This record gives sequence, C-alpha cells and structure tokens, in this order.
Amino acid sequence: MSRQIAEPRYRTLADILAREVRADFTPGELLPAEAQLARRFGVNRHTVRRALDELVAAGLVTRHQGWGTQVVDRRLDYTLNAGSKVTHNLAEQGLATEARCLDQGMLRPPEGIARRFGYATDDRLLCVDTLRHVDGSPLMRLRHWFDPIRVPGWLDRYRGGSTRALLDQHYGLRLRRRRVRLEALLADTDDTRLLQCPHRAPLLALTSDNVDADGVLVEVSVGRARADRLAYHIDFDHPLSPTDPDEVSS
Repeated sequence: MSRQIAEPRYRTLADILAREVRADFTPGELLPAEAQLARRFGVNRHTVRRALDELVAAGLVTRHQGWGTQVVDRRLDYTLNAGSKVTHNLAEQGLATEARCLDQGMLRPPEGIARRFGYATDDRLLCVDTLRHVDGSPLMRLRHWFDPIRVPGWLDRYRGGSTRALLDQHYGLRLRRRRVRLEALLADTDDTRLLQCPHRAPLLALTSDNVDADGVLVEVSVGRARADRLAYHIDFDHPLSPTDPDEVSS
C-alpha cells in the first residue's frame, strides 16, 4: 500500500499567499511582515521566509532590505522601437534599474552572428554578459556581441552600468535597432540561477541588430527576460528614417 507524501508546509503557505497576492493586493503594496504572517498561520519565520522565496521566484513579489516584501507589477511594459533604451524606458516608469557586468572578453561567436559582422567563424568578437535588475529584482540577462574594432579599450573601461551610455560617451556611437527577432524560450540552468525563476519557466528572447548612424552593424544583443514580468510593446508609430526600410523587419 503506497503512502502519500504530504506537501511541505512552506509550499502550501506559498500557494495561499500567491492566491491572496493576486486577488487582494495591488502592485507596489507591501505584504505583512514575516513575524505577522508567522503568527497568522501558526508557523515559524523560516517557513514564512521559504514561502516568500517561492513568490519571489514566481515574480509576484520582490524584497527590499529594511523595508519589506512588495507586490510587483508582473508585466512591465517595455516599448520596443528603433531607438528605445532599456534604462531610459524603465526609468520613465519610475523604476530603479541596475546593470551588472557578469563577464566579458574576446570569444568566438555563433556562426550566424559572425556572418552578420562579416567575420569568419573562427574570428573573435567582444562578448559582454550583463544582468539587468529592476527595483532590486533580476529581470533580464543580456549577451552583447560587439565589433571589437569599433570599441577599442572597452575591457579597461566597462565595469557595469549602461552599455549604451559608454558607447555614446567614449566612442561617439548612438545605436539604433535595424532588425529584431522575438521568440519564446524555456529557462535553462543559468537562467534559473541568474533570473531567480523556476527551471523551464517561460522567457522572452529578443535579438537586436544595432547599427550606427551610417547603418553599419556595431552590436548584436541577445536578451533573455522573464515572461512573467515583462511585456514588449511594439511601437509602429515611432518615426523611422526613410533610408531604413528594413528597420522593423524580423
């Protein structure tokens, strides 16, 4: 005779709290303190903390040290057009952003990306991996492939923050999107670790070809964002240069 294994108490509590967050709380509202939740449900604070970890992983709440656990807007609206920038776009929504540099160096790119730049498959491009946090919670990871000829000395200059700001300030490059590709993916092991999401959770992957004022490719960026927290808003009314007919092609 098989014995049924009871679900851990923290997961049961997480399910209850998730339902309450969706039904009774609005974005920006704080949840009751851990001690208050522990008294209400008759559990210890460790159980409450593990339950809240589940809500953080699900993208329902985010933690702020010394402040509390806050309900988040599960779908940040990111307007996508030829000139939109992640930091500026989210800042306009009143959201604090931080871009952390995970790693950077000269690497062999995938064959398709090498071809875009006109390089051979055994050539190396500058690869910069960053992780974007919004209000202290990880939202997207990005891999930037740069033509190293256009950004000499990058490795000595970049330590984190907006890559677009560094391109503008030190290299005089103001990039715009020439072509984008949007697809759905499932989170792999690295996504789970960096984005704090469940394994095989849905992600939105956006690949952008970014060019200079003369239409020359400088960067290919590949972003992987949590689909439970981000929605792309495609802006067809944004003015485009008549010399760029393929600006919104996929």
